[in-house]
Amino acid sequence: MNRFLVALTALLTLLLAQPAAAAPGIVKVRLETSAGPIVVAVDTKRAPITATNFLRYVDDKRFDGTTFYRAARNRYDPKRGLVQGGNNHRVAKSFAPIAHEPTTKTGLRHVDGTLSMARNAPGSAMGDFFFTLGESKYLDARPDGYAGYAAFGQVVSGRPVLEKILAMPTFPGGYSKETMGQTIRNPVRILSARRVP
Repeated sequence: MNRFLVALTALLTLLLAQPAAAAPGIVKVRLETSAGPIVVAVDTKRAPITATNFLRYVDDKRFDGTTFYRAARNRYDPKRGLVQGGNNHRVAKSFAPIAHEPTTKTGLRHVDGTLSMARNAPGSAMGDFFFTLGESKYLDARPDGYAGYAAFGQVVSGRPVLEKILAMPTFPGGYSKETMGQTIRNPVRILSARRVP
């Protein structure tokens, strides 16, 4: 009996000493940037197409050497908005576009700290992504046919880094009418993007 208790105690000690596993369908990725590290939880269960696409860029190291290049501040509250990064629309560094996964299908929403795919038209997302700072319901799909954007993850740590990027000086111009004044003057480099336990 004593041997059994000793063995059981040893087994329990070993199990409790193991780090907690990520929830099923969640993959963590660490983005090392020139402004500091950001860790995200990517939801491969609820947004499998979008999450798999993002992880493909991570595993192929295609985000290494790219930048956070856009800071879209809310006009009424400059501490809210979105920060965009990735391949900056460089087709040569991108995989083929992916099918759109609307929030009405995945159940994910653009809440504070959401990781989502940047795109032009639905089905055109490739290697650009963004983070929301503050709730951003206007980016969710709607029953009236508005496709919205494909949320697929959440910030785990590094929010102060995103806040720093959002506050960076920007140029007055932009790619389009919607992006005027949102191009970061000194883009933040993404040094590496890797899966972590």
